[in-house]
Amino acid sequence: MSGESVMTLGDALNAGADFLARKGTDEPRLTAEWLAARLLRCARLELTSRLVQPLPEKLVDALRRGLVRVGAGEPVQYVMGQWDFMGHTFKVDRRALIPRPETEQLVERALACEALWKRPSPTVADIGTGSGCIAISLAMARPAARIIGLDVSEEAIALARENTEQFGLAARVVLVAGEMSDLIEPETLDAVVSNPPYIRTSDCETLPRHIRGHEPRLALDGGADGLSCIEAIVTDTAIVLKPGGFILLEIGHDQGAPVSGLLTANGFTNVSISPDLSGKDRIVSAHLPG
Repeated sequence: MSGESVMTLGDALNAGADFLARKGTDEPRLTAEWLAARLLRCARLELTSRLVQPLPEKLVDALRRGLVRVGAGEPVQYVMGQWDFMGHTFKVDRRALIPRPETEQLVERALACEALWKRPSPTVADIGTGSGCIAISLAMARPAARIIGLDVSEEAIALARENTEQFGLAARVVLVAGEMSDLIEPETLDAVVSNPPYIRTSDCETLPRHIRGHEPRLALDGGADGLSCIEAIVTDTAIVLKPGGFILLEIGHDQGAPVSGLLTANGFTNVSISPDLSGKDRIVSAHLPG
């Protein structure tokens, strides 16, 4: 062995956290731990029992490269190339939004819709599927359902397809690039679920740098009032749903009232708004009378 000092995992984490703190990264220690756990292929919580473990130079260099990318503003999820959603690890990159806890609540709300899942082999469409995390999570939780994932981005559909393949769901989750109005026949769906773009155009430039500089603008920008995509989805859903069908949407924190109005104007009833973990309006659901 050479006389050079060997960096331990603890040393590397301390140095990485200090570097990210200087760069203004949120939660620098946690971020450094995520990167290290990815490289060591272990759970993050396992790191505490391995702090004195010497790191090979190759791993130190790899961790350093990841830290530099995050310090420059790239989301740690993209650097890692994966992120957990609903207890499953999805491939993520710049082709689609990073899955977030609020969207897990959307899936949980959909899964709690007992009347939907009592239908024989219900057909559910995920509009703006992105990485496919919603569609795939629904398919894994409800094997009898037929799931369709739509997105106007060919790149996002390609990423979603990679995820369906890794979970062995390519035959059960249908993925198509295009608009719902062009691809879905009237009165053929039992439910529509969507996390659409809902950020006002003027607000997109004020988003944190790791979002505005790396996540796809197409999946964020909801137009001048943030409601352009939501309005189109509500209008089209009223046509493609079977009588008695359901719609569930993730919305902006200040969009509860206007989205409720859109739903009511398009014939939906039983409009319900649920808060996110911060207590802000986030999930809206409604029913199309049968």
